Amino acid sequence: MKKIEAIIRHFKLEDVKNALTERGVHGMTICEVRGFGRQKGHTEMYRGTEYAVDFVPKVKVEVVCSDANLALVIDTIMRAAQTGQIGDGKLFISDLSDVVRIRTGETGEDAL
Repeated sequence: MKKIEAIIRHFKLEDVKNALTERGVHGMTICEVRGFGRQKGHTEMYRGTEYAVDFVPKVKVEVVCSDANLALVIDTIMRAAQTGQIGDGKLFISDLSDVVRIRTGETGEDAL
């Protein structure tokens, strides 16, 4: 099993959610996050004063899937989240040793 953490732009969240749902991925967790990558933030104007935004607001989407569905989930997120501009985000993929459904006690892929 794999855990995919996708850091994406706010306005792409609905596109990613809808694309994953259409592909049969029904579970995901969403968090509002802030950070920076290579662009190291940006500057904005407010009432004629320029100020630096060091940590850019983003959304983190977490999806757990089977090894067999990994390529499908990655491709779906990338297609739905991509704008072609700097700051589109990143995907982090990690191995999961186990998953347990609290309600039933099911483990492994049965818990997904």
